[in-house]
Amino acid sequence: MNISELLSPINEDMKAVDAVIRERLNSDVVLIRTVGDYIIQAGGKRMRPAMLLMVARALGYEGAMHHLLAAVVEFIHTSTLLHDDVVDESDLRRGRSTANAVFGNAASVLVGDYLYSRSFEMMVEADSMRVMQVFSKATTIIAEGEVLQLLNVHDPDVSLERYLQVVRYKTAKLFEAAAQVGAIVAHASPEQEAAAAAYGRHIGTAFQLIDDVLDYEGDAAALGKNVGDDLREGKPTLPLIRAMEVGSAQQRALIQEAIRTGDGDFAAVAHAIQETDALQYTRETAVEEAELARQQLGLFPASAAQESLLKFCSFAVDRDR
Repeated sequence: MNISELLSPINEDMKAVDAVIRERLNSDVVLIRTVGDYIIQAGGKRMRPAMLLMVARALGYEGAMHHLLAAVVEFIHTSTLLHDDVVDESDLRRGRSTANAVFGNAASVLVGDYLYSRSFEMMVEADSMRVMQVFSKATTIIAEGEVLQLLNVHDPDVSLERYLQVVRYKTAKLFEAAAQVGAIVAHASPEQEAAAAAYGRHIGTAFQLIDDVLDYEGDAAALGKNVGDDLREGKPTLPLIRAMEVGSAQQRALIQEAIRTGDGDFAAVAHAIQETDALQYTRETAVEEAELARQQLGLFPASAAQESLLKFCSFAVDRDR
């Protein structure tokens, strides 16, 4: 299943979200519109806003406020991408030049700040303290995750626990918040809201783990990023951590040096990873997370939207980009 098929049941909702995004990107400051349009129109899976929409529909919501809040999620996510690419000195995302490569670091950081601010202005319109609590807490945790990841850079001794903490903070938290807000908008029971949050958290974790696998399996054209970027940036991801744990002393030393310097022999490291069970282990860990997500949906009534959420679990681990 590709992303278009997965999102087909909420096509009209997604179009409504796109309309909100275009409207709220409008600014008298031309550079804001230019950079905002550039990054938003770069595409992407839009999985986080889609999750909010699907959860709201699955729990019986029939209003339109979820369109605004799904746009909030996309703005928060986009702002983190703008900041990430500056911090990581990335020049390629989704198959084309990053905003910082085109417009410069200063413009990317400042427009990222604008999108953060705009998202909070928008979420106030929902007139829900619970929504504000979830989103504000999420943005704080995401920022903490960014700092935690920075502390892990070029450290070959990062443990599995430290790595997974970064994943849950930096990536999974926005999935969790999106799903939880979808439940809040639908006035779900406390049990359903908790299940929605757990669903998003596990899906987000699985999603990141598969990204880590694809960094060593795919090619740059398919992934829309430079294969091996995380290694070159000195980021210890799960395939690297696992390969160091079960590989030979020579393989471990090779990977440690590559993480420490960010300038190792990528081909040799990739070969070492493929000689161990690192990719299989990472995939299996992602599948376990997806299964935990699937189990949360038992509290949701049977519906087409619930079926889409179930398919989300498979898509997160079966995709190739």
